Amino acid sequence: MSRTLMSSALASLSPSSSKAIVSLTQPLTRRSCNAIRNALADAYSQSEHARDPEEVHAAVLVPFCNVNGTPGILLEVRGKLRTHSGEVSFPGGKVDETDPSTLAAALRETHEEVGIRPEQVEILGRFGPPERSLKGLRVWPYVAFIHPHGKEASEHLDDDTPLPSLALSSLALSPREVAHAFHLPLSASLSPTRLHSYLFRGQRPYYAVSVADIVQGPNAVHTDSAEVQWVNDPAQRDEIGGGREGRLEVWGLTGWYLYSLMRILRVYD
Repeated sequence: MSRTLMSSALASLSPSSSKAIVSLTQPLTRRSCNAIRNALADAYSQSEHARDPEEVHAAVLVPFCNVNGTPGILLEVRGKLRTHSGEVSFPGGKVDETDPSTLAAALRETHEEVGIRPEQVEILGRFGPPERSLKGLRVWPYVAFIHPHGKEASEHLDDDTPLPSLALSSLALSPREVAHAFHLPLSASLSPTRLHSYLFRGQRPYYAVSVADIVQGPNAVHTDSAEVQWVNDPAQRDEIGGGREGRLEVWGLTGWYLYSLMRILRVYD
């Protein structure tokens, strides 16, 4: 893409909270979860992009949750023994032969990586299209809300009562796969100091979100004696390392999926 076209594409990015279909600061409720569910259903047909048995597949979970009454999304920083260690990602991984579906794989991997049980997960939908990772896996993104005490424990709540907050200390991180898990507030998706404009795969504009201070702050948990560290690619190649210019960012495929979801929720125009 030429420099002129790149500049034009990046200029088209526009964050705005005024049109968002959910509050970026008030706790998520049944009503807001239903709004997310409906937006996903309107934006993406579940019959689209049927799973090709000739491809290798992976699945991730985009886990919405309240933490200390603040709405956000749970992410992780990959552990040292995992592909792309030190990079930010959603919980998830490769679909195994024993997984009956891509959704089952996302739930299994989430349980293995951060200790969230399937009965805590309320699936709100999925979006797409599913993109290929740099390793060639077709990655299916599912969206969910995490109920700390299980879905049934929240059934008595009315539509506008804040859903229970997740205690990050309750997570059980896999030391092999996850170095850190952290809560990214939805409001961070509009913070000018955090946002950086990139082109996904050199063509599609999106926002990456800088998160190093969040991972180092109180809304994060860590494996035993794990220090917050990451490696940046000296050549500044796209999607390689923790981010650009020394930053730790939600970028690459994870950043593209986060940006795509925020567009569905009208956080970005």
